[in-house]
Amino acid sequence: MLIHVPQAPTGRLSDAWRFCVGTGRFDLALRRDYQDSLALAQREIGFRYIRGHGLLCDPVGVYRPYEYRGQRGVRYAFGYVDQVLDAYLELGIRPFVELGFMPAALASGDQTVFWWRGNVTPPRDHSEWAALVRSTVEHLVDRYGLDEVRGWPIEVWNEPNLDLFWPGADQDAYHRLYQVTAHAVKDVDASLQVGGPSLAPGGEPGWLERFAEFTSANGVPVDFVSRHAYTSGPAQQVPFGVYQTLAPATDLLDQFAAPRRELAGTALAGVPVHITEYNSSYRPDNPIHDTALQAAYLAPVVAAGGDLVDSFSYWTFCDVFEEAGVPTTLFHGGFGLLTHRQVKKPAYHLYAFLARMGEAVLARGEDHLVTRDGAGRVAVLAWAPVDVTGREPANRHTLRLSVPVAGRAAFLLRSTVDEQRGNAWAAWCEMGSPASPRPAQLDALREAAEPAREHRQLPVLDGRVELELTLARHEVTLVELTPVTEQAPQWWDEARLLGGSGGGGE
Repeated sequence: MLIHVPQAPTGRLSDAWRFCVGTGRFDLALRRDYQDSLALAQREIGFRYIRGHGLLCDPVGVYRPYEYRGQRGVRYAFGYVDQVLDAYLELGIRPFVELGFMPAALASGDQTVFWWRGNVTPPRDHSEWAALVRSTVEHLVDRYGLDEVRGWPIEVWNEPNLDLFWPGADQDAYHRLYQVTAHAVKDVDASLQVGGPSLAPGGEPGWLERFAEFTSANGVPVDFVSRHAYTSGPAQQVPFGVYQTLAPATDLLDQFAAPRRELAGTALAGVPVHITEYNSSYRPDNPIHDTALQAAYLAPVVAAGGDLVDSFSYWTFCDVFEEAGVPTTLFHGGFGLLTHRQVKKPAYHLYAFLARMGEAVLARGEDHLVTRDGAGRVAVLAWAPVDVTGREPANRHTLRLSVPVAGRAAFLLRSTVDEQRGNAWAAWCEMGSPASPRPAQLDALREAAEPAREHRQLPVLDGRVELELTLARHEVTLVELTPVTEQAPQWWDEARLLGGSGGGGE
């Protein structure tokens, strides 16, 4: 079937997909590999905010209690915080601040999470926690300016509806923490943005509604609500990794839509909604993250997610992460769009393709998105639908489009990733899966990671170009159509390259 793409835009493409991206724990940003990876992502994609755990954990060194002459005190140290945030801002990305986890000396218990043992218990003294929050926010305002920090969302904790991150998933205890924290933030300046509750999918129903009831009844400020979205099933453990089933990608969109549906009729109806983590699997050691399937699976999500929420943050931009320990191989199923040492995964290219889309939406469908920019360049993002049962045939998927383009001819540039092309993971497997690739192997993987490119000139007939795109299994492709303005001199004649007489005369 030929799809007739209209000339007039149907709307604007939301940039909710690039509003925020996830990261490993805060202090990992001090590493060179991390900073090199973020610099690459910012050059080619350009995220606006970055969010991760661990700002207040002991390795960052903010909370430093001491005793002197029999008196107990607390010194707040922000040297590492400043280094990280300065580097972020130099790269054009701002923090989406997550307040957590608990400094060990302020914690009420010893429950920790992850290989790096972040303490997830409530504070033993809420007034001291409030002082920590207030001092941290005051420092940010003092260093970076109130106008700047007013633009940084401040989120309270991470996934308190899971016992893994909050003892007993005690909602009343979280409400108290949120109340104390939100007021401490607003004590610095009432216009600062604070929100939560950063819910995990699959927790006890009703959390968000009860959060809305509590904050409304007690006059607690909420400037945005946040939750997470994942679609993987129970983990099938293997050494240093897992395998999991996947729900259809539409389930991610259903999760994106859930907060507005749940908040309808409450005092929080209409506040911004941020999905501060999303991915296929919630595990940092699932090999699906490294594959072409991941890119094709998420393509319809990134194309449509902005219609449902104010932002949705891919978890994460690179594999410098370590929640499950130090990785044992270069490709290990990490969350990142990039591996260690900046090898691009297929999902990286999905985001890089999106960064090349125009602002005006001309058409969208279950396998495509068509946009146009202010210069008249038309971009088509297309993907092969994914069958999460694993029973999909290997035959190809065809998409036929009639696309409006100005002028008499169009330059076509097509960039493609699939099971073979632009797929460093496949190349790594064919290389023998070297755990720690040598420099020449890394160079080869980086080359293999680049999308396949093809280009040609197409005629524009009656203001249109007809495209027939044949997509391989798990392919994601970007087609850019740019109107041609011919500027070749009249004496140019390809037939004369070898000195022949040609057909163009002298």
